[in-house]
Amino acid sequence: MNLFERINGDGYEQVVYCSDDRSGLRAIIAIHSTALGPALGGTRFYPYETEDEGLEDVLRLAKGMTYKAAAAGLDLGGGKAVIIGDPKRDKSEALLRAYGRFVETLGGRYITAEDVGTALEDMDTVRRESRWVTGCSHTYGGSGDPSPVTAYGVFQGIKACILEAFGDTELENRTVAIQGVGKVGYALCGHLSDAGAKVVVADADVDNLARAVSDFQVETCDSASIHTLPVDIFSPCALGGGINDDTISELACRIIAGAANNQLQRDAHGDKLRDLGILYAPDFVLNAGGLMNVEDELRGYNRERAMTRVEGIYKQLQQIFTVAKERRISTARAAKDYAEERIRDISRIRQVRVSGYGPLSDHR
Repeated sequence: MNLFERINGDGYEQVVYCSDDRSGLRAIIAIHSTALGPALGGTRFYPYETEDEGLEDVLRLAKGMTYKAAAAGLDLGGGKAVIIGDPKRDKSEALLRAYGRFVETLGGRYITAEDVGTALEDMDTVRRESRWVTGCSHTYGGSGDPSPVTAYGVFQGIKACILEAFGDTELENRTVAIQGVGKVGYALCGHLSDAGAKVVVADADVDNLARAVSDFQVETCDSASIHTLPVDIFSPCALGGGINDDTISELACRIIAGAANNQLQRDAHGDKLRDLGILYAPDFVLNAGGLMNVEDELRGYNRERAMTRVEGIYKQLQQIFTVAKERRISTARAAKDYAEERIRDISRIRQVRVSGYGPLSDHR
């Protein structure tokens, strides 16, 4: 692909390729925007078949983080990183520390955290080489694994969706199909089960599946067909792009509300969901709890303050649903409009009043 045309077309600021022969590191860091502040986003460790596939994923994810931070009211930009490889086979201390040294060279323009294929202990390792890491253990002044907080925010958002679609917030006897029960999906499964929902799960990883069944006595379904189940809520919590030309006509749910990033393969799919009468909770709004949690570390972590902000996802979704109805547009478009308007308004203020990001100065 023509790299410069690709990144300029969507307004990316910087793409960094990271290579270290000794450890086998091959990574890409993408900074989409620093208009509102430094770009914060996780590091995904995944066995992409090609480097172009990894590049396309990191670009989509970085742009999504820009919208996520803006819609969440945070003074952060959007960035993401991918490490190309199998985390179960290729991950090592040497590789993670080499990656940390690359993060450090960016001087705080990009701040990392965990994502698919990385965990708290990996962030602790990266932190040994760079200051610009969140989601670390308490030993390093971090808040710990953000996945349960992400799940809690998704749970709050699901209650807002239930109210919008059915007129109440009761989850008892509602049916929910969760696609992907890794760290976030598993924790969400617990919240929903405790609330009395009937939960069906799918995951390509048999260990993840077995853990969810053992701990919550949920039903299971094949990953390729779980989106077709006639349920109240379909919750994509795996990788992105699951709502696409092939799957959208097969949906049999009333609500889509999940933790996966970039659930819509194209923006037009948000309009199609509206036409189908399916309420869509925009993913970058619904799954922002983990970002809110690690952002709080930059000011000196206070869990009560962070969780209060995460609970606000409920009201934020209500506002987006209202705007979508008033403007007669999809919820996906309403959420993007809100994020883009905030970026335009606040970035003008930053250009006049601010040089740099205050809380990060304290963090240094």
